[in-house]
Amino acid sequence: MIGPMTVRPIVITGEPVLHRRAEPVTQFDDELRALVDDMFETMDAARGVGLAAPQIGVGLRIFTWQMDNNDGVPARGVIVNPFVSPSKPAVGDPDPDEESEGCLSVPGESFPLRRGERASVSGYDVDGNEIAFAATGWFARCMQHEYDHLNGFLYVDRLNERWAKKAKKAVKRNGWGTPGHTWMPGVDRDPFGHDDADDTDDD
Repeated sequence: MIGPMTVRPIVITGEPVLHRRAEPVTQFDDELRALVDDMFETMDAARGVGLAAPQIGVGLRIFTWQMDNNDGVPARGVIVNPFVSPSKPAVGDPDPDEESEGCLSVPGESFPLRRGERASVSGYDVDGNEIAFAATGWFARCMQHEYDHLNGFLYVDRLNERWAKKAKKAVKRNGWGTPGHTWMPGVDRDPFGHDDADDTDDD
């Protein structure tokens, strides 16, 4: 038996669903709730701080998160058909020690990226009720990262020239960049080494 039935494989960069704009959700029904349940189960098994529907091969505008924050927002949540408006990133190169991101769809890798320190977030819950909040710091980074997934971008697409070259080499080294690559949380070895070290910020 391969773990809980609700944990889904996570697709890796090169899978077309990751590189195209996701479609809006039009039905707020039991099928949507079941999908969101699967997303939470998958995110938890992967020990991620966020997960977008395209990362499990579903091209819909939904993402979940599990992240403590200082913004009065529940640490665990989901948003459907979101709109995220970030502040402008500070000028300058990102700090490799303080601003590195990871992604469950680029498993085991991390690269520095500067993002806006604040973001306004709005959308709907699974019942179709409007939600809106402001995010700051790493929570704002998480919101921007997941929103990018819904628009067909991975964080490696936003890296500066120096780090973009390193990311492309990593993708090539791992044999990714083409369809058909996945990993299974809870079954495959944790690519970010959560079993061996403290959690990193990957989504």
